[in-house]
Amino acid sequence: MTMTRAAIIGGGVIGGGWAARFLLNGWDVQVFDPDPEAERKIGEVIANARASLPGLGNVALPDEGKLSFHDSIAEAVDGVVWVQESVPERLDLKQKVYGEVMTHVGEETIVGSSTSGFKPSELQEGQPKPEQIVVTHPFNPVYLLPLVELVTTPINHDVLIDRARDILTTLGMFPLHLKKEIDAHVADRFLEAVWREALWLIKDGIATTEEIDDAIRYGFGLRWAQMGLFETYRVAGGEAGMRHFISQFGPALQWPWTKLMDVPDLTDELIDTIADQSDAQSGHYTIRELERIRDANLVSKIRGLYRMDWGAGAIQRKHDMAIEAHAGLRRHVDEVDDLSKPVLTARRAVPTEWLDYNGHMNESRYLEAFSNASDRFMMMIGCDEQYIANGGSYFTAETHIRHLGEAHAGALITVHTQVIEGQGKKMHLFMEMRDEAGTVVATCEQMLLHVSLETRRSSPPAPQIEQALTKVARAHSALPTPQGLGAGIGSR
Repeated sequence: MTMTRAAIIGGGVIGGGWAARFLLNGWDVQVFDPDPEAERKIGEVIANARASLPGLGNVALPDEGKLSFHDSIAEAVDGVVWVQESVPERLDLKQKVYGEVMTHVGEETIVGSSTSGFKPSELQEGQPKPEQIVVTHPFNPVYLLPLVELVTTPINHDVLIDRARDILTTLGMFPLHLKKEIDAHVADRFLEAVWREALWLIKDGIATTEEIDDAIRYGFGLRWAQMGLFETYRVAGGEAGMRHFISQFGPALQWPWTKLMDVPDLTDELIDTIADQSDAQSGHYTIRELERIRDANLVSKIRGLYRMDWGAGAIQRKHDMAIEAHAGLRRHVDEVDDLSKPVLTARRAVPTEWLDYNGHMNESRYLEAFSNASDRFMMMIGCDEQYIANGGSYFTAETHIRHLGEAHAGALITVHTQVIEGQGKKMHLFMEMRDEAGTVVATCEQMLLHVSLETRRSSPPAPQIEQALTKVARAHSALPTPQGLGAGIGSR
């Protein structure tokens, strides 16, 4: 039996996400789904995962596994260590699927269900080898979010439970083991409570779908993402802690603030209202576009948490360590008052995430800051988003940075740009970065070439771009040669 082979039964959004999670972590994946579009749909989900999951951590993932599609459940589960069932939420259908799955799986195969509502005992009932069936309920997108609710019953042996936890951990996930089963497990019960209240807020005309989502994503949702519920409230209690928080806010639980136990009827009118508002909010995006936007945002958030070794970032950090161990000023130049001196192209504070182990700005961040400054200068001569969208841009051919001082967290830094040459395809820049005291902390010399994005080769810029660049180059030609221009490594 291959120790890294999994079967996916049901290839919808969740099944496809599981396939991507296993596949990109080096497992061979065998899929069964009678949908004739299953291969296309899963392929699209995996394509999204390939664009996002590898960038989640700082260590390369294992070599991708082999993906195959099969005509029967028996073929799909042959020789696998893990079976993940993700068929629609109908108990009769799931039990029918398990009747076939359990007939063909090995004695040590773990069979997990993605069910968001059914208890494991309901899935185990009447099945051969029921002790091998557990609930492993993930959250969408499965290939990025680490939480998976592992729900077991007393007939599941400790050895199997430990193996399930270990396998899920090797996939970069966080198995939350629920030893006592309940309908909808734990996390979805929270979601259901929020969902019920949201339905009432729409029903009563208090808020729209977009306003409700804004309240979550711009407020408490960000807090929950890194501290959860109780730790957030503990902090809210101040130095006196959780006890003070409960004594202060606990009585509010008796006030009629919510309609939590009373759910509105999902009438056609309410369904239409919700659907119309959702269309107005997000209908101009396709589902795949929304997925890509969501994925990019999640990667950014989790990588931010990674640096703090907190929440989902701590899970990713641990996952990276395991893999390592196993694998060994938006103005046009025409609007600038005085072009006889270098142009201000950046003014910003140094964020803490830009610091390195020496307590000052990392060298890669100097390049990022200078790159942003040259991008700004490009915009100032008219090489803006619209120009680039029409097929013209500048590519950096060579960069030389000199580190002359230190920039620390919170320090205000500015970058002034001098044009050394601006003619034809060439744009030769020299940039100085100064701190708030006016001390030069770094310089950057950069040679850029105008390029056609259609041919990906150097080409003359549009006349208005060359005219603007030439205007600045002529104005700057009277400036003294900047110290460090043309310097080689180690020279002053």
